[in-house]
Amino acid sequence: MAHIHIVTVNYRTPDHVCRLIQSLLQQRCAHSWRMSVVDNCSGDGSVERIGQFLADQRIEPVRVIASPRNAGYAAGNNLALNPILAGEVPADYIWLLNPDTEVGPGAVDALVDFLVSGRADIVGSRLEDRDGTPQVAAFRFPNAWGELSGGARLGALDRLLADRLVPLPLRDEPFPCDWLAGASVMMTRQALRTLGPMDEVYFLYYEEVDYFVQAQRRGLRTWHVPASRIFHEVGASTGISNLRKAAPRRPAYWFESRRRFFLKNFGKLQALACDLLFVAGYSTWLARKTLTRAPEVDKEPPRFLRDFLRHSCLFQGFSLTHEMAGPAAKHPV
Repeated sequence: MAHIHIVTVNYRTPDHVCRLIQSLLQQRCAHSWRMSVVDNCSGDGSVERIGQFLADQRIEPVRVIASPRNAGYAAGNNLALNPILAGEVPADYIWLLNPDTEVGPGAVDALVDFLVSGRADIVGSRLEDRDGTPQVAAFRFPNAWGELSGGARLGALDRLLADRLVPLPLRDEPFPCDWLAGASVMMTRQALRTLGPMDEVYFLYYEEVDYFVQAQRRGLRTWHVPASRIFHEVGASTGISNLRKAAPRRPAYWFESRRRFFLKNFGKLQALACDLLFVAGYSTWLARKTLTRAPEVDKEPPRFLRDFLRHSCLFQGFSLTHEMAGPAAKHPV
């Protein structure tokens, strides 16, 4: 029997965390587990709410870590990962699990069994809507042509650049990929030792993609395992990621994380090419949809193109910042 340590970072979603824990308790799992819930200084009574739930239900395998500040998703995860890396917390497998998820039957065993098979070092689940509709959860690494296609959103261009698109097609059988949606990712203890902590300069977004780039460079193998099914309420904490609803204005840290990711991992020329091609593609999409008065325009984040340009390499240059803006950061006017 293996021992799994689950790491969940909460920011003002205590009810989701309680439902996640309840879903874990309902599973018939062949392995033991413990859980660290890191509260990223929510300031809304999350620590007390989750603590009361644990006490009322007499749930012992879960501990709550109250962070004194909200330093971002990577820093929150590291509060739980660092004791594992130091050997203070026992774990055969480490499972990064979003608070806005609920675990389906057999989901835990499917991930562990695949890791035990020796085919992968890091695995991820099939993410689903409440009605079972699958979400895209496995990807290629971002690249310049993928940025063009992602901005243009044109079927003919997608078909032409099919082998460069970032989202990978859904499959029913396990398959290798470059990176996984961070909502449900499990790794071996050795993989964690190889990778070390996450890059805390990212406040939110792109930190998990960066982590997988480091994993591939260190020879770690990443697979998507559809037999592990997880309900995922997209964007419960930020509201940014749910593409089915009108999006709020994109925060400054999203653009800064994106720029840091490309500069850090692919260099100046690639970062500039990605910026230019995305702007070209997105501009054509925006013009096309505006002229036809398509309703998709109304779902776009306000001032997105202007904000993108202001945070791009074209205006910010190529220096890598070592301090990222948090949720209080102002938008450019």
